[in-house]
Parts: sequence; C-alpha cells; structure tokens
Amino acid sequence: MEGNIVMDDHAQGERSRSGITRRRILRTGLAVGALDLITPLRAPSVWAKEYPALGTFPAGVTGKSVFVGFITPLTGPYASSGEDMKRGFELAVDHLNNGSRITEALPTLKKGSGVLGKKIAYQVADSETKPYTAAQAAARFITENRAIMLCGGISSAVSIELEELGQRDKVVVMIGNSGSNDTTGKDCQRFGFRSQLSAYMAAKALAPVLAQRLGKERKAAYLVPDYTYGHSVYDSMTTFTEAAGWKTVSKQLAPLGTRDFSPYLLNIANSGADVFVNVAFGGDAVISTQQAEQFGVLQKMKYVVPNISQFQAKELGAKLMGGAYGTQSWWWTEQDTYPLAKYFVADFEQKFGYKPRWGASEIYVQLLVWADAVERAGTFYPGAVIEALESGHKVDSIYGEVWYRAGDHQLVRPAPVMVGKMPSEMKGPEDYYEMLALVPGEDVLPPLAETGCRMPPLRT
Repeated sequence: MEGNIVMDDHAQGERSRSGITRRRILRTGLAVGALDLITPLRAPSVWAKEYPALGTFPAGVTGKSVFVGFITPLTGPYASSGEDMKRGFELAVDHLNNGSRITEALPTLKKGSGVLGKKIAYQVADSETKPYTAAQAAARFITENRAIMLCGGISSAVSIELEELGQRDKVVVMIGNSGSNDTTGKDCQRFGFRSQLSAYMAAKALAPVLAQRLGKERKAAYLVPDYTYGHSVYDSMTTFTEAAGWKTVSKQLAPLGTRDFSPYLLNIANSGADVFVNVAFGGDAVISTQQAEQFGVLQKMKYVVPNISQFQAKELGAKLMGGAYGTQSWWWTEQDTYPLAKYFVADFEQKFGYKPRWGASEIYVQLLVWADAVERAGTFYPGAVIEALESGHKVDSIYGEVWYRAGDHQLVRPAPVMVGKMPSEMKGPEDYYEMLALVPGEDVLPPLAETGCRMPPLRT
C-alpha cells in the first residue's frame, strides 16, 4: 500500500459478500488493540489534561500538528470521484491551516491557524474501492501516525468498514460519500458521521419530481449494483415511486466493476418498462449508460439516475445525459443560493482548474464541521468532539446551515433534484444540469425509529 500513499508538505509520514472481517485485520498485525495504553513521547498538551486516554488521544495531539488520514479510491471504478473528493480534502486542509474567506466567515475558524492552534498534517491512501484495503490503510494511519481523525469513503461498503474500525479503535471517522441507508442506519456508529444524502433522502426528494414531470403511471426497470449501496437505492426508490403510482417491472443485479452490461440491458430492453433507472455509480455508470445507448434503451425509455456521479455528464456528454433526472448531493450553481458556495467554487477552480463536484464539496464540508466541533469543544478528546457534533449546533456552510442529527449521525442538509441539459441548453462548458428543486434536509430525513440505528456507547 505504500505506493498508493500521497504525502503533502505537512506530513512525513466490499465489506459485502467477500467475508472481510475485523479478525482478518487483526491477524495481519495492522490493527491495534486499545490505544489507551500508548505513552506519548512528550507531555500531553493542555487540551489533554482534563480527559482520560481514548483512542489516539492524547498521543495524537502532543506535537505542533495533528494527523488526519484520508482514504479514497484513486484506482478502480470510482477513481474519478475519489480524485475529486481528494481535491476537496486538500482545499479544506489548506483553508484551515492558512485561512480563507470561508473560514474567516465562521466564528470558530477565523484564525486560519489549523485547529486549536495545531496545523493539520495528512496522508492520502488509495482504497481501491475495497473495504479490506481501506481498513489496512486506516489501521496504519492509527498505529503509525496516531491519526486523530479519519475521513473518506465513496463506496458504502468501504465507508461502513471504516466506521466500524473507528468505533473499535475509538477514532472519529467523517464519511463524505456513502449513499447506503445502512451507513447511518443499522451500521451506524458513535464514532462515525456521514455527510452525503442517504438513499432514502435522495429518493424522497426525487420521487415527487419524477411523478410530476414523467407522470404517475410508469413502468420502471432498474440496473442495480449488487452491494449495500445499490440495494439501499433500489429499496428507497421503489418505495417512493410506487407510492406515487409507478410499477417496478425489472431488477437487474450487476457486480461492482462490471464491464459488459449487455445481459442486464437486454432484459431491461425487453421488460416493457418505459423508464430506465440506473443505480450504477462512477465508471460503472458511464459504461452502462454508453451500452444502454447502443442497445437502444435510452431512445425508447426515460432515463433516471437516482445518484448522479460527479463526472457522469462530462464523461458521457450532454447528448446522453440531457433529459436524465436525478439527484446530486451538491451542484456548483448553488453558489447563486449560498454565499459561501461562491467562495468555494472560486477557490477550488483557481487551484484545480475546474468547477468542483459534489464529492469535493462533501469532504470539504465534513472537515470544516469537524474543525468547528473541535474548536467548540476546546479539545480533540473524541468524546467531547462527538458530543459537540451531536449537539444540533448549526454551522454555516457551502450548503447553507447544516448540522448532525444526534440519533443517527446523518448530516441535515438540502437535497438537490435536477435534470440534465441538452447541448443547446448549456450556457457554458460545465453547465450540465438545471436545478429543479432544492429540498430542505428536514423534509426528507427518515424517521429515526425506521433507520435501524442503535447507536453504540462511547466506550464498550
């Protein structure tokens, strides 16, 4: 894995059906037991004195910097999304360490001197979209770098694996991209927080728009990636669209990383459906859309993508994505709605040369909300930081005001619903979507009792 690590100047230094378990990590020697027993090389800082040892605290806060480990796919079917998220992470670290117009606007972060006066050091690891690979990197960040926080995600199987590891080793994990309901549902963790819309939230926002725009008597065929994310999206979409009058006529399960979707698309083409709902994500979404065009599916069916990948329109072109309905967790034209988003778009584009996508936005928001919680807590002690995140405190952000629901650690934030623009409708090279609705997060949250979340205690 060392070849997949990217270091910046500050740092020297599916869990699904595959049978990956915590025991396997322990057998490799990569995971630690209770880090409560670590003896710091230097005396604990002033922020550590009032709290007992927990996870990497206080060992991880004794120096002039604190370490954050970032884990994202840089190879595999979700690589382009991972690169975008990595850039959002790098911009957030730069803004926290050196200041920006956004951090200046937030009372707790305006100093631009890191977090609690400590600069953030980091490394980036390639998850390869594989839970076990991600867990190896996370365990290494904890044991070797005394990471005070981990973040990343994209694959929900990876995200759930990271949250379980964080819960076991008592390190806060901030998940940016993860659409499965299980992430903040039955697999919720006290040490895990998720910023992306859940599949439930996205489907609840999208279904009424689909019924209004496409009609209430529709037959839908689904292409579904066969792991927790795909099943969550399918379950949520069918629940809300069928309640609006749609009928589900086909469900085609495809393994993650499929290259030839022809067997599934032939079944969809012959299903009698008039709507094609493509749940595939990242590179899989691009390949399956191209092949759906070749099989004539897009010509005879309306196209719905419940969770539009960050670069799907750019990689496919507006001719294929024009008229496609779906959600994204954020789109750069929200700069016209939220003042801080305008600064984010400008700073990101100046640094990286393109408009930021929603993956970059989510991890950016995560870091600033985490930093705000640490500053309000006045300590890096995980228990106090978690309490600050659970408090319901609202933070102004590029999404407007956001906060975490204490019961499941889901970020409460708007749900954008959009439709792809045809080439003739675009006003610029990255003007791919028309925003149809920006649904308040409170209106699409699942009832807490229905999430399946049984929040573990701080200490077990």
